[in-house]
Amino acid sequence: MKTRVALMFGGRSVEHEVSVISGIQAYMSMDLEKYDVTPVYVTKKNEMYVGENIGKIESYKDIPTLLKESTRVILVNEDDEVSFVNYPAKAFGKKLKITIDVAFPVVHGTNVEDGALQGYLKTIGIPFVGCDVTASAVGMDKYITKAILKDNEIPVLSCLLYTMEDYGNVDAMISEIEIKVDYPVIIKPVNLGSSVGISIAKNREELAKAIDDAYLYSRKILVEHAILNLREINCAVLGDENEAIASECEEPFHSKDILSYEDKYMSNGGGKKTGGSKGMAGVSRQIPANITPEKREEIRQMAVKSFKKLGCHGVARIDFMIDEDNGNLYFNEINTIPGSLSFYLWEPVGVPYAQLLDRMIQLSLKRVREEEGITFSFDSNILNGATLGGSKGSKV
Repeated sequence: MKTRVALMFGGRSVEHEVSVISGIQAYMSMDLEKYDVTPVYVTKKNEMYVGENIGKIESYKDIPTLLKESTRVILVNEDDEVSFVNYPAKAFGKKLKITIDVAFPVVHGTNVEDGALQGYLKTIGIPFVGCDVTASAVGMDKYITKAILKDNEIPVLSCLLYTMEDYGNVDAMISEIEIKVDYPVIIKPVNLGSSVGISIAKNREELAKAIDDAYLYSRKILVEHAILNLREINCAVLGDENEAIASECEEPFHSKDILSYEDKYMSNGGGKKTGGSKGMAGVSRQIPANITPEKREEIRQMAVKSFKKLGCHGVARIDFMIDEDNGNLYFNEINTIPGSLSFYLWEPVGVPYAQLLDRMIQLSLKRVREEEGITFSFDSNILNGATLGGSKGSKV
């Protein structure tokens, strides 16, 4: 019997469109001899739809028409079986019921990749592919990620964290940045990917504009020194917190001081050499990265260590920075559900996309088997003697 998989993509995120591409890429590469796959589109209102055209990329040129042709659904757990059913429920006519064994979220950004969707799936009671709630949330928060890795002796750049309260006195914020970090600085929303809201500032005017832009996308922002003579090297990791392996390394190229959204998804490759199939619109990249064997191994080992220390699961891509002025290597950020699931980094080391997807699903089912041995309830008679009398209540 085939394993029934719900491949979910989209969601309420500024990376919505990128997720649609990633999700349909994965759907088209699934081993249909082994898996019965239902593509599930999550709208920008977090409504879920299934239908004949949901898995076809050309349908997303006209999303309103696509939704009219499709069926809105919700997940329900009934009799220890999780299924998609019509929403709203139909009193008459044909009722839809699609039972699934595992959910496969291929989503990017806040509200979906950050533990929110993972928590929903966990509450519903359906096994899911990828990081659990905690690792998803931690991986999305650049500040918390840095704190954990710094504790584990993985090199990261020092940074400053600011909230909306700090934004109320932006002049004081700018003065502190100039004293503690100095120019050039890089400003990032604390919980976004795909280079959205990220800017480099080389003077006070640029810094003020960059702060305004970052706060459009997040309630917290991060400021750190910007390495201008920079090489970026990325490496993906597959596994769990106990056992994991590293992919080939890549060096993405960019047209400005930082790798922009346009560089990642709209560059059409730029004529640079690539290995294997193209990921997101063929971002300009070199695979394998033109680095020494020693540096390659250092990055791959650091990637696996970072993945494990953050408690990750499935596939994640870790982005590193090399300061060409002094040769220092730094962890930059982790993508717990990377664009295209970084399949193009696995093909050069002998893992085709279909096999990568299979391994990710099998890892999720392994996690379920391991969790079955954990006790999640504790029987006691505490409620038999509980009282809440009196104006101050009582401790139980």
